[in-house]
Amino acid sequence: MYPKELSCCFTGHRPSGLPWGNREEDPRCLKMKEELAARLEGLYAAGYRHFLCGMAIGCDIMFAEAVLAMRKLYPDVSLEAAIPCGDQPSRWTKAQRRRYNQILDACDQVTVLQIHYTPDCMQRRNQYMVDHASVLLACYSGHPGGTMNTILYAKRQGLKCVLVDVE
Repeated sequence: MYPKELSCCFTGHRPSGLPWGNREEDPRCLKMKEELAARLEGLYAAGYRHFLCGMAIGCDIMFAEAVLAMRKLYPDVSLEAAIPCGDQPSRWTKAQRRRYNQILDACDQVTVLQIHYTPDCMQRRNQYMVDHASVLLACYSGHPGGTMNTILYAKRQGLKCVLVDVE
């Protein structure tokens, strides 16, 4: 278990909440990924070493990959997958599951919060991550939903929130 003071959690939109959807080659997505990497570098420079990710498709997966890329430069970086339920990827495409499993294999820690899906498991996952971190990094479009709810919960818990605009 890593100390909260050195831990950063992440929230962000799924493809349906992104203006470019699944098209990660879109210039807007590439710009967001660049800013995400720069924010991670800044957090590393500020002393953060442990990064928690909820492993949803979309921004979560991009965040996890950015952390793993950063770990190549800084071996003291660790990535924890906070899995809301064991059957999280059961309805995903084969390519999405392959990408997810590659990330899981590279994680330093995998925390599965419950075995099967329930309507509140994503919120419980988000609360777990916030409760184990001192800063929240978010790719956020300004629209209501799970990302906004996580940001609001993090603010109520006193976390610093670092926002990456999704345009």
